[in-house]
Amino acid sequence: MKKLFVFIPAILLGLFLLNSFVLKEKEAKKKIIKEGKSSEIANIIFKSTDGGQTWQDISKGLPEKLQREGVWSNGLIANDNGLYLRAGNGVYHSEPNSTTTFWTKESFPGKQRNISPSKNGIFAFDFRGQFLKKINGTSDWSPIYASFQEQAVRIDNKVDWMYTNYKARQVNTVFETAGGTVFIGAGNNLFRSADNGKTWKRVQVGGGFMKLAELNGVLLATYKDGVLRSTDDGQNWEPVIGEGGYGIAVESINGGFAAIINNTKTRTNTIHISMDSGKTWNAIGEDLQPSWSSVFMRKVGLLKSSSDILSIKQMGKYLVCGRADGIFRSADMGKTWQRLALPPTENFGFNLSVVGNAMYVIPNKGC
Repeated sequence: MKKLFVFIPAILLGLFLLNSFVLKEKEAKKKIIKEGKSSEIANIIFKSTDGGQTWQDISKGLPEKLQREGVWSNGLIANDNGLYLRAGNGVYHSEPNSTTTFWTKESFPGKQRNISPSKNGIFAFDFRGQFLKKINGTSDWSPIYASFQEQAVRIDNKVDWMYTNYKARQVNTVFETAGGTVFIGAGNNLFRSADNGKTWKRVQVGGGFMKLAELNGVLLATYKDGVLRSTDDGQNWEPVIGEGGYGIAVESINGGFAAIINNTKTRTNTIHISMDSGKTWNAIGEDLQPSWSSVFMRKVGLLKSSSDILSIKQMGKYLVCGRADGIFRSADMGKTWQRLALPPTENFGFNLSVVGNAMYVIPNKGC
């Protein structure tokens, strides 16, 4: 009994100290936000070319309101043609391998907030399924897929909020393969077109907010129960990994794929990699999982921020992982991980993009 009475106050003392730490952390964040105000355009997007050891603020030239509002989650593309950022009434472009902070603005004809890479250009779209496309090397945005919603509603005639208000299915994803096949995630379905959007076929039901990746003719897609795989250009899909929760991300890496899925038992996000075109998978990143103390603190409400794994990318010889509380890299395919220095701004989590040996991060707004 004496040991029990000693043990209980020890727990209470630990909780008191943890709570004090959380309160101080919150106060520090508020202080950083207050002191970070400046007339200069800064702290919107950062770039690293040395593996995340140092960071360059490349925000100059972007709209000032992005300092307050942040970048729309599907408003950034990073690929071999550079960076494209959708904001306000334009699309902002930064050349690849640019050594200076320089953005060029291109006027945008519509109100579509989401952008996505296509085989030879950029898609722009909104949740109502109004699509535009710009071909590389041109400045004209042309309407495309005008008949998609008509066909999608005919295929999926469920009456929901989107149908009642817009007679449409809510569009979440647009993806084009190297061969030109286009997929649109809309409502709870995945639609496929192999004839430049003239006709559409539903190839998956129950997908949710799907993300797709391609490597050597193999397609992967996240869905509500994990990850799907297709080897026939997306005509048929089969589940390959799942831990009871939804798929969060799929990415092509050197020689294979990486995926993040939610484990409903542990209530954490887990990383898996495949080096045989998505046939078999190995779990990695065990040491990136949140500690028992942080999981406990979240359960009892002492810690509001999350340490969930949100993204996985290939950057040269490294795997790079974005977690809500930091960025990590691994040089041994996920066996061990090194925490990277963070950009000089308040840390509420980062959206992570990688092109070649360059890494770009956008700080999230809010907790």
